[in-house]
Amino acid sequence: MRNNKLQFQQLNEKLDKLTGMQHLIVPPIGWIKAIRNGIGMSMEQLGKKLSITKQAVMDMEKREKDGAITIKSMQEIARVMDMKFVYGFVPNAGNLEQMIEMRALEIATKIVQRTSTTMKLEDQANSNKRIENAIKERATEIINNTPKILWD
Repeated sequence: MRNNKLQFQQLNEKLDKLTGMQHLIVPPIGWIKAIRNGIGMSMEQLGKKLSITKQAVMDMEKREKDGAITIKSMQEIARVMDMKFVYGFVPNAGNLEQMIEMRALEIATKIVQRTSTTMKLEDQANSNKRIENAIKERATEIINNTPKILWD
């Protein structure tokens, strides 16, 4: 399917471990503040560990809540709170393989239906079963030969 099949499989396995996290809800006040409050750490204490002011901690918590904080900042905050910051992507389709298959089917359907419409206009219409088989065949061909067109 792909030139880098082993790399793809390894990546897919890593993402599979994150699948259960797609329903994880970020606390409305943000992770930093929620965890800091949960463990009873004051802004001053966190600031001291980070060598920043209470106001800077407040600013970081606000930036996290607004989605404007850097990954590097989150990693540093996690480190000083004796935690590990984890981030990743989780495919909506379940896994990468399913995501690619769904996209290939979408493209194949467009291609086959366009051809089918042209043939119908020329009075050479195909049966629904034949169209369905053509879509499946075209999707398989797209997956096996040209996955880059999936993202055009």
